[in-house]
Amino acid sequence: MTTLEFEDLQRIWDAEHNKALFAIDETALHNRILTKQRKARAITHISELLLIVVNLAAGGFVFGITYFNARSSFFMYGMAVWMLATAVYVALSRLRRIRGDRQFDRSLHGDLQYAISVAGYQVRLSHLMRLNVIPIGVFIALSMWEGGKPWWIAGVTLVMLSVVYYFSGWEHQYYKSRKRELEILQDKLVTNQ
Repeated sequence: MTTLEFEDLQRIWDAEHNKALFAIDETALHNRILTKQRKARAITHISELLLIVVNLAAGGFVFGITYFNARSSFFMYGMAVWMLATAVYVALSRLRRIRGDRQFDRSLHGDLQYAISVAGYQVRLSHLMRLNVIPIGVFIALSMWEGGKPWWIAGVTLVMLSVVYYFSGWEHQYYKSRKRELEILQDKLVTNQ
């Protein structure tokens, strides 16, 4: 049998069985998208809860220590209010995100859009919390200045916060790359259709 006859037979076979020569296994792809979606939701859920609990606890602790201290600091009150406001902001953002989850249909494309939406939310949340280090650092430095603490303590604190800011950049890039993977997949699906 020659190559030409084999190719003709293959075309006839595929035409009779309505099978494309190259096909995407939509079930496997959908399962992969659902796995990525669940992972993104789990990470977002844990991040939100940690941010809410940590900011509430730290804000309440700073407020309590400052309130019961004989030399209360205006800037420490400011930091406590900032942290409590951050917790409220994250909680409200979480409620908005959960309400918005219902707008996506449960198809391959809908689940992919939902996964991209959750990943985008996580990118924005990590960026905001990364920037949140700056006002907290300013409040700490100003309260140390107000309290007459040695400058080296403020310097060490600012160096520590700079390290936190730097390493939170790695985390932020990780979330951005996960979102980008989903966007590339979406582009490929749109292109193939």
